[in-house]
Amino acid sequence: MSRDELQELAAGYALGSLDAEDRGRFEALLRGGDEAARRALRQYEETLVRVAAERPESPPPDVKAALLARISATPRAGNGARVMPLTPRPRRSVWTVVLAGAMAAGIAAIAVGLAVSSRYERRLEALGQEAQTLKAELERQASVLAILRDPATQMVALSGLAPSPGARARMLWHEKAGGILVAAGLPPAPPGKAYQLWAIAGQAAPVPAGVFSVDAGGTGSLRVQPLPGVTRVDVFAVTLEPERGVPAPTGAMYLAGKSA
Repeated sequence: MSRDELQELAAGYALGSLDAEDRGRFEALLRGGDEAARRALRQYEETLVRVAAERPESPPPDVKAALLARISATPRAGNGARVMPLTPRPRRSVWTVVLAGAMAAGIAAIAVGLAVSSRYERRLEALGQEAQTLKAELERQASVLAILRDPATQMVALSGLAPSPGARARMLWHEKAGGILVAAGLPPAPPGKAYQLWAIAGQAAPVPAGVFSVDAGGTGSLRVQPLPGVTRVDVFAVTLEPERGVPAPTGAMYLAGKSA
């Protein structure tokens, strides 16, 4: 018997796909103590066990019961090893097994491809978000440059008051484009608190212009949007307020400055 034929019989025996004639021939080799047949069968059985371990699934109860019954009824070969009598089935060649394995490999490749594709989609989404963030930052910088270059922009100096006399700030203000506040020397705000900027025109009530925080060194900044209905600002002031801001000043005033 050629090596290829022996391998085919061993594979079919392990899979239970041999017909009665071929099964009898292979079992005769096992009973006769043919080492090549035993080694080939052992290799295929180990492969099946490994594949089963990779995809563990509990068999239905009726299948498990039938398998145990077959094992109990299995005759032993001359060396004491069990010889599994299998129900005759249409013969399947090793190529059938190879094709089945190729199909499984193809399915696995598709699954891997889908996983890789999903990772790329997530990465592209992240890159899209980064691009949007960068675009927003560039637009903010462009608006700042526009304010700085416009002759109508005012610069207002804010001085520190009693709570923090060493504090100072600069406000670049354009009534149509908004402005930029840069502050330094302010103490870090307590938990739940933040600094709030106010725009005051004449005797009118202060208009809230935004809230900001400072770093450990006391430096902070705020981009101020145009204030609806405000055409002129006489005074800019900064107070300490609840971190979400309030519609009217309630806390101590830390900075104040008059426009020219």
